[in-house]
Amino acid sequence: MICNDICKASLAVAAGLLALAANHVYAADAPLDIGSRRELFVDRYLIERLDNVRLKLNAPRDEGEVLRYDQPWEGPFCGYATVIHDNDTFRLYYRGKMAGRDGAGEVTCCAQSKDGLHWIKPKLGLYEAAGSKENNIVLAAPGVTHNFSPFLDARPGVPKAERFKALGGLLDNKSPAGGLRAYASADGIHWQPLRDAAVITRGAFDSQNVAFWSVTERCYVCFFRIFSSGVTTATQWKIAGLRTVSRATSADFLHWSDPQPMRFEPPQEVHIYISQTHPYFRAPHLYVATAARFMPGRQSISDAEAKLIQVNPGYYKDVSDCVLLTSRDGRTFQQTFREAFIRPGLRLNEWVSRTGYPALNIVQTGPAEMSLYVNQDYAQPTAHLRRYSMRLDGLASVNAPYEGGEFVTRPLRFEGRRLLLNFATSAAGGIRVEIQDGDGKPLPGYGAADCVEIVGNRLEWPLRWKSGHDLGALAGRPVRLRFVMKDADVFAIHFDR
Repeated sequence: MICNDICKASLAVAAGLLALAANHVYAADAPLDIGSRRELFVDRYLIERLDNVRLKLNAPRDEGEVLRYDQPWEGPFCGYATVIHDNDTFRLYYRGKMAGRDGAGEVTCCAQSKDGLHWIKPKLGLYEAAGSKENNIVLAAPGVTHNFSPFLDARPGVPKAERFKALGGLLDNKSPAGGLRAYASADGIHWQPLRDAAVITRGAFDSQNVAFWSVTERCYVCFFRIFSSGVTTATQWKIAGLRTVSRATSADFLHWSDPQPMRFEPPQEVHIYISQTHPYFRAPHLYVATAARFMPGRQSISDAEAKLIQVNPGYYKDVSDCVLLTSRDGRTFQQTFREAFIRPGLRLNEWVSRTGYPALNIVQTGPAEMSLYVNQDYAQPTAHLRRYSMRLDGLASVNAPYEGGEFVTRPLRFEGRRLLLNFATSAAGGIRVEIQDGDGKPLPGYGAADCVEIVGNRLEWPLRWKSGHDLGALAGRPVRLRFVMKDADVFAIHFDR
């Protein structure tokens, strides 16, 4: 019976993967079925032609420090953070780690917030540290707490006792039992193992390994570290090749497929230390990776500057930053932008090894704002978490200069009656949208000259033509969208039902 259930679940996963692949055909002659999904311009998925416009990566704004790692059970080696927005509460999970490379004294801590801006460390009374249980430790499990990374399980029908799930663990080369272990929790505070043994054992797990329920693939997906040569230990990475990313899938969170390495387009050239891959919260079919790009042996600050900021002597001869990767099929990371998403700043503290690593997940922190959190000042007395803000859907955009330009989408089919834009223009700029048939001919009444020009800065604005905004008669038909723009950005579109 168990075997049959697992086989049925595996077939369901396979069906989900086939549906995902079919849903993301790039062939120019096959219309893209986007339904009423929100689509972000973070890659060229929708775009067939760009004419004097460009895809632009938008830099998040540094909003400053939000949490200092200053308690005895935390310390300068805190890291591998996860931020979860659960109804009216934000939860931040992170590793508390006073010691250096030996892994001693590692625990998982939890901070809470009502707005994502102001954080507290609750006194949970679960584990003793520094002679007291008045702390925010939610788990103390050797090895597992090195990189414990929770998520809010979006699987339909998930038991209340398993609303939160997590993976954590290390590959112990002296024991075949090493690997990622599965945990669950009803409240995100009290955690219990789902199985005594590790559930994923093939990988190089000495980093943050992230999982989630994919509403598109209809299975659990885990992204974790490997090396490009397939070597699963971190001791000889210079020989092994680049740190890179693999993935595995599961129908039940306990039985996982064999890992498969992710592809990179264009090919990967540098180390990806952690991928932080997650479904974008406003468009879960789009996987976003705010990855830590690691440059070993690339030193920025001098020995004297290292002493000045009191960084641990073993942690300032490398540098790192954050890059944005995306995936629409779960198997390929699109490196549309090779430049940094978040650069190290003016502070010397940010130019050391293993700092600037983003927390998992982008979350909404205001009506028009979303936030990404980043660990800064690693291996220093000033170690802390920092918040960076962006407009909703504002990771990237199609950008037109003052001289103007245009872009045309691939043929697509939509569901709905209105076309809504997330856009911004200058006072002198503007945007018009032409709707064409599948062959690229303007549809009567929907030409660029028929479109009422939009000027302003809006998160969700309905396009209107002289005849109105109702597009219900065009739903289900192959169409193209031609955007004629001047001094403007288009961040996202979706059709409203």
